[in-house]
This record gives sequence, structure tokens and C-alpha cells, in this order.
Amino acid sequence: MDPKVSIIILNWNGWRDTIECLESLYRINYDNYNVIVIDNNSEDESIEKIKQYCNGEIEVNSKFFKYSKENKPIKVFELTEDKARNGKFLDKEKYEQLNPNRRLILIKNKDNYGFAGGNNVGIKFALNVLNPKYVLLLNNDTVVDKDFLIEMVKVAESDERIGVVGPKVYFYSEPNKIQTVGVSVKKNPFNIVNIWNYNMIGYGEIDNGQYDVIKQIDSLVGCCILVKTKAINEFGLLDEKFFLYHEESDWLFRISKKYLMYCTPLSKIWHKYSASSGGEFSPTVVYYTTRNSVIFAKKHNNFFNYLLFLIWFLTYKHARRFINFVFLKRKPYLLKYYYKGILDGIIGKYGKRDLR
Repeated sequence: MDPKVSIIILNWNGWRDTIECLESLYRINYDNYNVIVIDNNSEDESIEKIKQYCNGEIEVNSKFFKYSKENKPIKVFELTEDKARNGKFLDKEKYEQLNPNRRLILIKNKDNYGFAGGNNVGIKFALNVLNPKYVLLLNNDTVVDKDFLIEMVKVAESDERIGVVGPKVYFYSEPNKIQTVGVSVKKNPFNIVNIWNYNMIGYGEIDNGQYDVIKQIDSLVGCCILVKTKAINEFGLLDEKFFLYHEESDWLFRISKKYLMYCTPLSKIWHKYSASSGGEFSPTVVYYTTRNSVIFAKKHNNFFNYLLFLIWFLTYKHARRFINFVFLKRKPYLLKYYYKGILDGIIGKYGKRDLR
């Protein structure tokens, strides 16, 4: 039997994306997986709509597959956040009797804990109750290929030193355009750890087979990452200081101190990209990416290198962002969130912040 994988999907006001993701997941060629949807206290009707989908009451229209009723209804096992955190799953025996594509665990969080906090609820539940060999974090705004999971597991199983594996990621809107085949980290003379030196390999390129080799990479994008449970037990969960953005980079940076990371082009997914936060140049994205880049640098550098990072960030990087927001994007109002992000990162205001 294939190694057990717990697949964790975080939902916040995104039920349409989530049910399309689920419909693609339930078609995969893999026989030993759990699907856990964590609802991060959605303000819309996400929970009800997800349950309606599972009952076969909502059809999913997608350009990537044709909707099927063969696995409906899907049995939904609802858990409160408190029960999930305490590892209480009274229906576990009944759950395990069902085929993977006929069951869903739905955990309802009491608040929006962001990407880090929301996923941590699911990770802890999976490790405490389901005992998987691997945990897969999967964004709800993705669609997966039928072989995406088995190909990642093959790579992970090939070497004990491999701790994390990612797929080839395409743009959902342009299915043959690459979003990323892993992340490369640009080196610098002082070995300053700087998230802005992380570059997505293959970004924006049409796929002509130029990245069709399984290879070791520096890091991965968090929309789909397969992580060995052993590595999680050694290096801990996602850091909830970040709340949203760069938390997966921090997590993988820690894990990379002992384990290798790989990307396999034989595993394919399609990603809508910043669907839950309003796009790359929204106030939410600008604030949290800015603040968290400072937190990331503070966390992983010595004091001297952190000061060098701040000098670079407040001069060269600031000039580029100013020109981009004001003149290129014509969104000068974003400067407010950019400066707030810098200040909060320096003085240490962590977690979820009020952006009003």
C-alpha cells in the first residue's frame, strides 16, 4: 500500500475554489490519503456550500476535468476547532472504513488564524490522530493532475535525506505557462538571509520541456508541499508570527538545515495565484510580504547581517518599491501599507494586524 498522506486544504471565503480543488483531488491515482479541509472562520457560506458539494448538490465546472457524481455523496466528518486541537475523533473507525474519495474531514476554526495558524490546526490533528508518513499542504485555489501525489511520494521515498518535495506549478489561467519549478536562492557576499533573494525558477515561461528533470532545489513555493512527518517532528510547525506569507519559506529554511528539497516535473498542478488575498498588489499582500520579509531576516541572521539587510531594504529596495507603486502600477496608496509593514517588522508586531 502507498504511504499514508494527510492532505490539508485551508479555506477562507473561497468555497468555489475549494470544491474545484476537491473535485480534482478525489480523482487522483493514489489509494492511501486523507483530505482535511480547515475552514478559517469564513464570513461567507463556505461550510454549507462545501457540504452541499459533498452531497452531490453542486456541480463543479472546470476546464481541467469533467464533473463526476460517481464518488458522491462524500461523507463529511465535521469537527470543532477544540476537538481537533485535542485530538478527539470519535468517528475514526467509521471514517477509516470509507474509501479516500468518499470521505472528508472538515475542521471549523473559531477565528481566522492565517495560513500558518490555520494549517497548524490541521497538521497537529493529522499527526495526533491519523498518523501519516507525509503531510501535504495544498492551496485551495489549485487543481491537481491525477498523478501529482504519487510522483511526489516516489521522489520522497527514494532517499531518506529528502524531507520536502514539490510539483511543477502552472498558471491556472494559462495552463501551459510555468509558475514555478522550485525556488533558487541568490547568493550574496555576506551570506545574508534575505527572502527577496528567493526567485521562482521558470516563472512565466512556456513549458517546452526545459525543466523536465527531477532536481534538488533551494526551496519551494507553499501552494503545494509534501513534507515528511519525521521532518515536522524535528523542526516543528509553521511559525504563526508570520500569519500570512513567507511562513512556508521560514518553515522550509529550518527543515533544510538537515533535509534536502526536490521538485519533480512529473507532478503537476495549476494555481490561481493570490486568489484569497486580492492579487499581488493588494494592501494585504503588500503589508504582510513587507513585514514578514523583515521578520524573516531578523529571525535567520546575526545582528550584523540583519543591520546590513535593513540598510539595503531601506535604500535600494525602498526606491524600487516606491517607483513600482507610484509610477508603474499607479497605486500610491499602497505605500501606506508598505511603510506600516516595515515599521511593524522592525518593532516586532507579529501575527494578524488591523490594516484599516
